[in-house]
Amino acid sequence: MISTIKMLESLPFPDDLARVPRYASTHHETMKGTGYPRRLSAEDLSIPERILVIADIFEALTAADRPYKKAKPLSVAIDILHKMALDEHIDMELFKLFLSSGVYKQYAEKYLPAKQIDKVDIAKYLTPQNKETSSV
Repeated sequence: MISTIKMLESLPFPDDLARVPRYASTHHETMKGTGYPRRLSAEDLSIPERILVIADIFEALTAADRPYKKAKPLSVAIDILHKMALDEHIDMELFKLFLSSGVYKQYAEKYLPAKQIDKVDIAKYLTPQNKETSSV
C-alpha cells in the first residue's frame, strides 16, 4: 500500500483528478482511527473518502469474482456494513444515506445476479437505536 501511495503521488494528475492518490490510500481507514495505512480518524477523512470506504466494502462483500471468498447476499452485506457502522469502522450517517437513497439497490440490480438480491429491511437500520435515542 505504501508503495502504491508513493507511486500515485508521483504521477502528474490533472487538477480534477488531483485527489486520486488520497482517495486510493484512504479506503481502508476507519472512523475510529484503527484503519490502514495511516490510522486516520473521522476528523481526518473527508465526506468523499468516507463514501469511498462504504462503496469499497460493499463491493468487496458482494463481488462474485473473488477466488478467495464467496459473494454475500445483499441482506448479509448490508448487515455487515451496519455492524461496521455500529463499531465506528464506517460513517453511520453515510451508511443510512446509502440505504435511504436506494443506491445499494440500484447497484445490486445493475451488477449482481438476481439470486444474490434478497429482501433487505432497511427500516431496522434507519430507526434510532436505544443508545442513540436516550438523552440526558
